[in-house]
Amino acid sequence: MPGLRAALPAALLLLSSFPPAAPLQPPWPLAPGVMHELNPSSRQASRAAWVALHYRNFNGASPNRLLALKQVLKATVKIIPHVGMKYYLQFDTTHYRSGQEAGSCFATVLYLKKSLPKVFIKCADAQDQKQIQEEDSRFYQYLRQQTKPITAYDIPDSHGNIEHDLFPVWTLAALGSSYVMMKKSRENKGYFLAQIKAVKQWIRKDNAVEFEFMILLHETPTQEIHVCRMHLIWIFGHPLTVKHICTSKNHQLDDGSGQESGSAAGMLHEKGGNF
Repeated sequence: MPGLRAALPAALLLLSSFPPAAPLQPPWPLAPGVMHELNPSSRQASRAAWVALHYRNFNGASPNRLLALKQVLKATVKIIPHVGMKYYLQFDTTHYRSGQEAGSCFATVLYLKKSLPKVFIKCADAQDQKQIQEEDSRFYQYLRQQTKPITAYDIPDSHGNIEHDLFPVWTLAALGSSYVMMKKSRENKGYFLAQIKAVKQWIRKDNAVEFEFMILLHETPTQEIHVCRMHLIWIFGHPLTVKHICTSKNHQLDDGSGQESGSAAGMLHEKGGNF
């Protein structure tokens, strides 16, 4: 119902999921090719777990299956010579929206120097898959049936609240931004979706749902805010297509892409700066 407000999702409240003072264990650098135990509360362990969840959330292409990190239970790390750092993780999750417990996951995250992290993740999914699919289908049909484009600004607002009717739009932005955050993440940098500054739906005559977002990503531990323009296309039952372009603190454009679908610069030119 219009006017109702929802509390900020658990994932946003978990901006502190990277503990502020957890020590690095063992001392760095590590011996190549040797498995080393890592403090589960360390920033490195939390970041790697979030990268795995970003990967799962994006590839799941389901607004109602989004998961957030609750706690890393076990973490080990190994240097693979000439390749990168590989993390082995076990962690508990919560539902992104409700904050309720959602089961455990096992994941490996291999950070590569010049490409996206390579992720394998398997979760004990406690959610009712049929119910989730039905909820996704209802949301998808609702978006497709819009005759007047959905437009909104500042989600959540300055008080941290999200209008009830805009919560699905927030989860769609979280779904798409998972790809952006996974792509930008490094061992020493992690990201959370902090706010949608603006969103506009593009009405289409085919089966696709199309949105353009201006989002703010919160970088940890630097506390920097990155402004990203994100273009999202969703067809129910198919992978998402996401194009993005971000500005750093120096206002230089980061590269953007999504699902090998091309440069975000083309999207910006095509849409002509509608925000």
